Amino acid sequence: MEADRAPRIVATAAAIAEVRRLRDEHGRLMFFQSGGCCDGSSPMCFPDGELLLGPNDLLLGTVDGCSFHIDAEQYERWNSPALVLDVAAGSGSSMSLEETHGLHFVLRPPGASFGTGSALHQAAAAASCTVGARRVEDPDQPPRAIR
Repeated sequence: MEADRAPRIVATAAAIAEVRRLRDEHGRLMFFQSGGCCDGSSPMCFPDGELLLGPNDLLLGTVDGCSFHIDAEQYERWNSPALVLDVAAGSGSSMSLEETHGLHFVLRPPGASFGTGSALHQAAAAASCTVGARRVEDPDQPPRAIR
């Protein structure tokens, strides 16, 4: 049986532009989807390694080379959706790096199906995103795919 290769996280062009600007300013980056603390449920961007990940955190994929993580139970409560990272005007109330630019990252549901010919899959290919969700078990080892 073929593994599910549907993208779990993709990004808009505006989000990728902000990621690149932040990376130029701060170096390598990582994302974590907040579970309700700090800025509600906004994606948060940190310098890579600044946020310690635990065994229940999933690596959904990458956005322009930056890892994107979420708590596994939260992802399951959301019914394991594909997500679109975007950026919106206005500061959030978070500790996320983009706040200094008067912006905040947001997640939007995709408006497309998950097939390889879908707009979501094409966006992932165009936006340098990886596909599939993986559980982070040992931060020093690459995570393995969730079955």
